[in-house]
Amino acid sequence: MEARAIKRYTRSSPRKMRLVVDLIRGKSAQEALTILKFSDKHAAEAAELTLKSAINNLTQKDAGIDPESIVVKEAHVGQGPTMKRISAAPMGRAYRVRKRSHHLTIVVTTKQ
Repeated sequence: MEARAIKRYTRSSPRKMRLVVDLIRGKSAQEALTILKFSDKHAAEAAELTLKSAINNLTQKDAGIDPESIVVKEAHVGQGPTMKRISAAPMGRAYRVRKRSHHLTIVVTTKQ
């Protein structure tokens, strides 16, 4: 049995979130939560909340699941919409500022 949680339109670059998500992919849920809790990356907070949500979704589906048997099956980050802003530049020019966002999907399952 598996469950998923999706966090959409998170205001940080997908590249930064991928660094965090690569740390937890394939690990047990308890180990992944520990890694995220002690990670110094800002993106780890959003990943931790999403992982907790996925774990709770799985336990809601089947109340008899042992929390030690939950594994992060899949975790991926997709590109969200980019807000385009303008920053003043010398000699009357303008630089484009791209404020990126991403969508985070985490799928958890039980060990077979």
